Amino acid sequence: MIEFSKFTLENGLKVIVHRDQSTPIVAINMLYNVGAKDENPEKTGFAHLFEHLMFGGSINIPIYDEPLQIVGGDNNAFTNNDITNYYLTLPKANIETGFWLESDRMLSLAFSEKSLDVQRNVVIEEFKQRYLNQPYGDIWLLLRPLVYKVHPYQWATIGKEISHIENATIEDVKEFFYQHYAPNNAIMVVAGDVTEVEIRKLTEKWFSPIPKRKVKKRMLPQEPKQNEYRELKVERDVPFDSITMAYHMCGRMHKDYYGYDLLSDILSNGKSSILYQKLIKEKRLFADIDAYISGSIEAGLFIISGTLHGGVDMKIAKNAIQEIIDEISTKKVNPEDLIKVKNKTEANLQFSEIDVLNKAMNLAHFELLGNANMINEEIEKYQKVNEKDILRLAKKVFVKENCSTLYYYAKK
Repeated sequence: MIEFSKFTLENGLKVIVHRDQSTPIVAINMLYNVGAKDENPEKTGFAHLFEHLMFGGSINIPIYDEPLQIVGGDNNAFTNNDITNYYLTLPKANIETGFWLESDRMLSLAFSEKSLDVQRNVVIEEFKQRYLNQPYGDIWLLLRPLVYKVHPYQWATIGKEISHIENATIEDVKEFFYQHYAPNNAIMVVAGDVTEVEIRKLTEKWFSPIPKRKVKKRMLPQEPKQNEYRELKVERDVPFDSITMAYHMCGRMHKDYYGYDLLSDILSNGKSSILYQKLIKEKRLFADIDAYISGSIEAGLFIISGTLHGGVDMKIAKNAIQEIIDEISTKKVNPEDLIKVKNKTEANLQFSEIDVLNKAMNLAHFELLGNANMINEEIEKYQKVNEKDILRLAKKVFVKENCSTLYYYAKK
């Protein structure tokens, strides 16, 4: 049971405080409710660009990292299609430095052409290295627009294309900042050996002066039901063929989310899983194969993805996956297999609650989903899933018309 308290400033900033007296380190997690799904389709990659810009100097602090390093702190951030998350850890004695740094960049960035040029080049280089010049790096750039035709999940966090970042102007950047980076669009969690009284005092001091902003209203187009099988075949300079099959599933807040997550674990979590045993160990068709869910807040994806052994025919590999899908869609799973993946999930959730930073991140995420106390209800929700649920969900998701397949061939 993770205990916490909550309060909200007049400017709309939500604050959660979790006391953990076992550590001298304090974690501050700042979640902004903006991700790649909030971008203009003609100006993608901005949420991720901002992750970099937020470290490029704020209105009163030229270099974010220096003051934090001086007081023994550490920091990082990540962006996905749903959120942008910044976090730092530092000794409790220096906690106010964290408040100073986070409040200043929430107030305003420096917005200099120099900073934009530097971070733009960093992001462009990342686009090239991770997505274009790395083996299999463009799989998601190809898969997303195949699967999503209307919803902005159709582009990756890095953006649709490099030109969108190349053409970003200071005016574009300022507009994006003031539309999304606001106290009334953020959740701050402070976890460590702290009390609500001291955190409330620091929050009032450093964040109350920041005005509430007019946050851009989110009006996302809903992805229609997929009613036809889709596929895309590409050739790339890679060592081995690979295949990725994506199926539409529910979003993070749907009650079936937990069943889908366990279904993916039954298929591929560990060496005793179905896909590993049958396709890697017995038939030796794949070098690696995985089943997982995207975990996105809105309607997401159930994915099966694997790299074939050299010389294995793609059709044979695809049919082997299909056989397993057909079987799990028509026959109940072994109760022992379900218990095993439930126990693994419970162990992982409990392990994640040891680290103070993980707790801060998870509390912020669940608060965004609607209620931070969901962190204490997760294990129970997974334990409620039964064999009938797994069969029902497998039948529902593994429909040919609901599938988009990316055949990724190695150049001969």
